[in-house]
Amino acid sequence: MAVERVKDFFKDTDVNVIELPASSATVALAAQALDTEPDQIAKTLSFLVDDAPILVVMAGEARTDNHKYKATFHKKAKMIPFDQVEDYIGHAPGGVCPFAVKPGVKVYLDESLKRHTEVYPAAGSSNSAVRLTIPALEKYSDYTAWVDVTKTA
Repeated sequence: MAVERVKDFFKDTDVNVIELPASSATVALAAQALDTEPDQIAKTLSFLVDDAPILVVMAGEARTDNHKYKATFHKKAKMIPFDQVEDYIGHAPGGVCPFAVKPGVKVYLDESLKRHTEVYPAAGSSNSAVRLTIPALEKYSDYTAWVDVTKTA
């Protein structure tokens, strides 16, 4: 189970995986379950670039801007099909996070996250999350780069 891999990933840190009694599979559900603003949910979207999986972590209310995405990755944004996400990333939709992912998956952090001092990414299941500062997110996600591929709603 992916949430167990994430717990193991954080076992020697001061980061606690929050397991919720309700679903946190969408930004709205996660914000409600965590009693925070939707934009503080750090949603992790999975894309294919030249058949290689990447993750882009962005603020909850941000939307992918296709022009910015193409300018950054030199490809049209192509999300991984829902039923293939777990095979590529190691986490199922609703629990995709930038921790304990399959080898070779590159993680990018979107500038939209910088509006916040703390964010809540998922933690491997549709009812889990972690609370992290932006520097902690950088550290634990082993991110490749900061990117600007979103627009606000």
